[in-house]
Amino acid sequence: MIKGLFETHLFVENLERSIDFYTNILKLERYLYEEDRRVALFWIGKPQQAMLGLWEKPKEEIDLRHFAFECDWEWILNKSVCFLKTNNLHFWNFLNDTSKQPMVFANIPAIAIYFSDPDGHYLEFIGILPGEHHPERGSLVISYKEWVALEKN
Repeated sequence: MIKGLFETHLFVENLERSIDFYTNILKLERYLYEEDRRVALFWIGKPQQAMLGLWEKPKEEIDLRHFAFECDWEWILNKSVCFLKTNNLHFWNFLNDTSKQPMVFANIPAIAIYFSDPDGHYLEFIGILPGEHHPERGSLVISYKEWVALEKN
């Protein structure tokens, strides 16, 4: 039946600004641009694997959305914060502290960090950590160091 998510679409206020962001910052491959419809489509990952559509709309018609980009968990742990800082992107976690580090969703387990695109959509880098999933952990969000300690028990 369902094997994955093939596409998602966002409304953006300025198509050229968003094309620049998704092409030059996030390095997605643009494969279609239609000036008359004010739309740009991008491949996420390999061509024909997953797609992101950007549709230009007036600001008042834009509702903020969230989606996550799957990444290697080690890249998120070791390089994502530097990438986000280098590109002057606003980013955050749900650790309820002042840290600027990725967080771990202990039930999946997955390491993640959130950031915003130019329109304020909530984007996420997420990587599945090695190990078994633990639904009994509910919505526990912890630091990577805390997760390592939890996994040892």
